[in-house]
Amino acid sequence: MAKYRRLWFLLIGILAVTFTLLGYFGAEVYREAPPIPDLVVSADGDTLMTEESILDGQTAWQSVGGMQLGSIWGHGAYQAPDWTADWLHRELETWLDIAAREEYGQDWHSLSGQQQNALQYDLKNEYRTNTYDAGTSTLHLSERRTEAIAKTADYYSRLFSDAPELQSTRENYAMKENTLPSAERRERMTEFFFWTAWAAATERPDSDVTYTNNWPHEPLIDNRPSGENVVWSLISVVLLIAGVGGLVWAWAFLRKEDEEPQAPLKDPLSEAGLTPSQKALGKYLLLVVGLFTFQVMLGGFTAHYTVEGQGFYGIETSEWFPYSLMRTWHIQSAMFWIATGFLAAGLFLAPIINGGKDPKFQKLGVDVLFWALVAVVAGSFIGNFLAINQIMPANLSFMLGHQGYEYVDLGRLWQIGKFLGIVFWLVLMLRGIVPALRQPGDKNLLALLTASVVAIGLFYGAGFFYGERTHISIMEYWRWWIVHLWVEGFFEVFATTALAFIFCSMGLVSRTVATSASLASASLFMLGGVPGTFHHLYFSGTTTPVMAVGATFSALEVVPLVVLGYEAWENWRLKSRAPWMENIRWPLTFFVAVAFWNMLGAGVLGFMINPPIALYYIQGLNTTPTHAHAALFGVYGFLALGFALMILRYIRPRIVFDERLMKVGFWWLNIGLVLMLFTSLLPVGFIQFIASASEGLWYARSEAFMQSDILQTLRWVRTIGDVVFIVGALAVTWQVVKGVFFPDLEPVALETDESGAASELSA
Repeated sequence: MAKYRRLWFLLIGILAVTFTLLGYFGAEVYREAPPIPDLVVSADGDTLMTEESILDGQTAWQSVGGMQLGSIWGHGAYQAPDWTADWLHRELETWLDIAAREEYGQDWHSLSGQQQNALQYDLKNEYRTNTYDAGTSTLHLSERRTEAIAKTADYYSRLFSDAPELQSTRENYAMKENTLPSAERRERMTEFFFWTAWAAATERPDSDVTYTNNWPHEPLIDNRPSGENVVWSLISVVLLIAGVGGLVWAWAFLRKEDEEPQAPLKDPLSEAGLTPSQKALGKYLLLVVGLFTFQVMLGGFTAHYTVEGQGFYGIETSEWFPYSLMRTWHIQSAMFWIATGFLAAGLFLAPIINGGKDPKFQKLGVDVLFWALVAVVAGSFIGNFLAINQIMPANLSFMLGHQGYEYVDLGRLWQIGKFLGIVFWLVLMLRGIVPALRQPGDKNLLALLTASVVAIGLFYGAGFFYGERTHISIMEYWRWWIVHLWVEGFFEVFATTALAFIFCSMGLVSRTVATSASLASASLFMLGGVPGTFHHLYFSGTTTPVMAVGATFSALEVVPLVVLGYEAWENWRLKSRAPWMENIRWPLTFFVAVAFWNMLGAGVLGFMINPPIALYYIQGLNTTPTHAHAALFGVYGFLALGFALMILRYIRPRIVFDERLMKVGFWWLNIGLVLMLFTSLLPVGFIQFIASASEGLWYARSEAFMQSDILQTLRWVRTIGDVVFIVGALAVTWQVVKGVFFPDLEPVALETDESGAASELSA
């Protein structure tokens, strides 16, 4: 370890500091979350709602799909409104109309400018003033506001029912008819919507910003970016520039070029022979491409709902398969197939780490884990269907049906099953790793790989720190531990280290270079990635210090991505190190794509929505799925497919990849993704950004704006990119299916031995 002592100390120090920050300011999230009053009372003393009824409304919202149907505080889906911004604007306009009739006997729009200004001053004063009594946990509302709330609630109750006068609105929002059949639960849900809007409009005690840092933009009550928002945005940009400059200097002066080892004449991984557990991985690859194809088809189906909200080319589909369900399955299937690809990569490596042999009963464990994964996928999808269609009893929805939170939509029981499966995978991995760690020799790279495996196995458990009725600010804190920290942090380190271990085992890079690069990369990823989790929480009921930490460190997340072009070139040139590397040229090509999309999707498009001032206006707009598609599929999707193709190459050693299929698969996936992003999602998001900055978020997500001709046209244009992408997905899927079931239909792969003679690859 002496050779790498400084790198280990650096990584351990970074983890200690960054997790301390994450924990300390996580406690701040708990302390400063917007209060949910025990009682909400009118000026007459009537009880309008209670903490229990507001939380009942939260569970009702979760059961219809939650974040998969519209959004709350900007987090969720993008076709229906952001319910916080929409409720707030509707309530404000209703209050103004009531006040105009009471004061002047006219509706609001008929008043003179002077009269409107006078009422708007009163409006701002009433809504921004905090009337919550912390001593009694009671929120006091004026008679006028009580009436405005009742009228706004009536609109939402009718919207989520099957009221015929709002049928076209439901279609434009991609909502099914009678989304929430129970009138009582609809009433409770409106109370939850009100509370989120109250937090967005009400200033914190002894502060001039609201509980959500003045989000959303709402000119009627002067909800505008705070001074701190602007300051920390500028600081984040400066830190990004400084970080990039520092990395370039360090790269130039500190990076040492070790002499490359002589590549072996034959592929060491092929020479080692296959173990029973490795041979059993074919079904994992089929699950990867099966769910991948399912997800891609659902993506096209879901996208079509944005132009035909209750049907598919004239066929009514929303009654049983509404937008919220299709989007849930689309995202969940992505999480499942990408995770399966990573799990398969680990299981393939375990026997290699263990000296080319399986621990006892390893194949049985691999088989059990596979069928457990299938059970969790099937069970969670069925639960989603029953919950969103309101077939499942309401009291079982969170546990068995739908949690309502994007990326962790599966019911809690299935989430527990998924966690147990990941822990079981961890056990299978450690059974191969621990004996190897006990052997003499340099184990630093293996130790880092082990640490990433343990982190993947355990940190998914962060999702159990919130429950069905947990405060939504606190839930968001823990949800992003999974979506950001678990996926973008520990999976990133695992992927980097696993690839380094593979290339080192192949004799293509030295162990010193592989270990040093992996430790340095892990430090860079974790430095920005751990406290950078807070950049998702700027406007989720958190305080300015949370915004400051999130903005500062998340800017540093982009820094290591600027050198990914060099990493891509390093990976690509490996194919020329030995003749047998031609056999894994296509997996390498997919890894090169990972580096490109990491730079563009996670770096450029990620930083586009990263500074607080940018996210203030574009949170909840189509700029977010632009980043999400480019980063989730472009990085982790291509990585999982690259792992799948590499595993396929070794467990079916006689095959050669079909050049025509692979060219179509690789290039059509990339071109389709580019078309999807830059001819549809990003232009729609940019037009929405202008509307949000000029009028407010409510308008950028409104029915009238979203159904405008230009946005409708751009959403139709997306069909082109979707079709291209689907063709690419089908090509890759067919290559994997052919490879697993019909390997002998492929040309026999040949290697050149030391004498220059050709020989078949061994199993």
